[in-house]
Amino acid sequence: MLFRDSAAAVAAECHSGALFFRLTEQFVHVHGHKPGSSEVRSWERSIPVLANALNDAGLGRVEMLLEYGLPLNSKRADAVLAGVHPKTGLPSYVVVELKQWSSAEPDDDDPSLCRVDAYNRAVLNPADQVRGYCEYLVSFNGALAEHPERINGAAYLHNATEFGVSGLFEAEQDRYGRLFIGARRGEFIDFLRNRLAPESGASAADELVNGKIGPSRQLMAVAAQEVREREQFVLLDEQQIAYRTVLNAVRRAKQSDHKEVVIVAGGPGTGKSVIALSLLGELYRQGTTALHATGSSSFTTTMRKVAGARKREVKDLFKYFNSFMAAERNSLDVLICDEAHRIRETSANRYTSASNRTGKAQIEELIDVARVPVFLLDEHQVVRPGEMGTVAEIEAAAAKKGLRCRVVPLDSQFRCGGSDAYLRWVVRLLGLAPGGPVEWEPDDKMHLTVVDSPQELETFLEGHRSQGYSARMSAGYCWKWTKKVSPGQALPADVVIGEWERPWNVFGDRSVAGAPPAALWATDPAGFGQVGCVYTAQGFEYDWSGVIIGPDLVWRGDRWVTDRSASKDPVFKKSTPDADVDRLIRNTYKVLLTRGMIGAVVYSSDAETRRKLHTLAAATSSLAAV
Repeated sequence: MLFRDSAAAVAAECHSGALFFRLTEQFVHVHGHKPGSSEVRSWERSIPVLANALNDAGLGRVEMLLEYGLPLNSKRADAVLAGVHPKTGLPSYVVVELKQWSSAEPDDDDPSLCRVDAYNRAVLNPADQVRGYCEYLVSFNGALAEHPERINGAAYLHNATEFGVSGLFEAEQDRYGRLFIGARRGEFIDFLRNRLAPESGASAADELVNGKIGPSRQLMAVAAQEVREREQFVLLDEQQIAYRTVLNAVRRAKQSDHKEVVIVAGGPGTGKSVIALSLLGELYRQGTTALHATGSSSFTTTMRKVAGARKREVKDLFKYFNSFMAAERNSLDVLICDEAHRIRETSANRYTSASNRTGKAQIEELIDVARVPVFLLDEHQVVRPGEMGTVAEIEAAAAKKGLRCRVVPLDSQFRCGGSDAYLRWVVRLLGLAPGGPVEWEPDDKMHLTVVDSPQELETFLEGHRSQGYSARMSAGYCWKWTKKVSPGQALPADVVIGEWERPWNVFGDRSVAGAPPAALWATDPAGFGQVGCVYTAQGFEYDWSGVIIGPDLVWRGDRWVTDRSASKDPVFKKSTPDADVDRLIRNTYKVLLTRGMIGAVVYSSDAETRRKLHTLAAATSSLAAV
């Protein structure tokens, strides 16, 4: 959170003007950049309104936790009010979402979405927004996990009139999501008095802030129940918008023989695969014909194994992008293309029979097969030559067919502990964003450690595994990879750095000497001890990520230098331009450095590069014991 104090103290700070300077200062410290002018204006216009309402209600001793960060997530609730329930005497919390809107109307297709003049696309009804925050906190904060009745949610549109937003009340309201407007301020004050007593909320706030943060519901661990039985994921804000945008498109397609394309674009950890699985589960339960497809053997194989463990029909829901060359047009209601940045120019390869060589682009095949093709992608995770799934290319393919294309951007991310600051540090480190590398300033979400040897890296990870955390080692593709291992033999130790030797993960779909097949390296505990590559790590996450930067990317003087001769990746051909190799190698390390949910430990095989990394992570040297 950015600030915490009693409602009386917050009101006084607002009156003096000091609060907004303190919020800005803390925002810079936490996020590494200044807040936007619109965000500062919203603080100045909305926080005093909430503080005054609390004080007018006689609740000046209630604690206000402003810009409260959701655990393992970069989302922030405008305010969480902490106090004592007037009847039970137990801790009581109210999550408040503040809106300056004077008018808004429900979306024609879905009352859970609404239209506001200030935005060019539909946004989530504030009641649904705050409900998602409450459900998420119950799922991830130990202070609430056993006591879900202690939390309530309210959206307060303090500038709104009855006439301006009456349609928003059509959306469902419950204890986690209530809607209030400024024109009926008394109802909001009554709501607060019924849930908070005029006593100090300091102890309740301490309990919430110190509540044990549960581990992330990692994608693989819950996929089976998500697809087979019921929703396991809580979708927030733009995730919920993406989810509803697809379901609304499906409904329109059924009602009017309609076809449209949906693109969901976001960086690592923004929840693309969570959205994909939530959609697949809901569509599957509705009896809608839908399939999930990726270009990743590891991801598809894992989905088939985990989600289809008990039902063959579930396993068959997971396909590859090249599975639709001979499919009939519009034979599916929905095709969910996850990791669509891995779409290739064509589905045909050297094994494709002449009868199946249609000459069609893979994007065109994927659009043609379903009434609602959905593409979830991150343009900056392209790591192979020939991968071409971008927003522009999909939009162009849809336009060529005269189809409407809806794009939903995802901004908040859930990987790397929800640390936006860490993701910005990584992309600047690798020169994928302007400004050059900067020193890492530790936050309370993501831990970074630089080590001086692979032995130290492995020992560090082993220590955390002994505490119950998941961990993996991965590296750039800079060492030869023995693909064929004779039966009964151990995996060859191909990755050799000084006296340290470890094997790559298994190549292929069979386990070898206790090591899992390639597709399960990231999710099977037996995957620790082998070194993973970008193709087995991409799309997955684990608590601690150990990354070995090889000689294909080294720091020289004041810049990174890529050495394509140091790469052993067979996808780089002589015809692959140097600029493409440079971009793909940097993208590779971005993928590897963003797999960790709690922390990353980094080693470079190059001495000058290690020295540079140490200078950038100097403030984290004490974190090795974390």
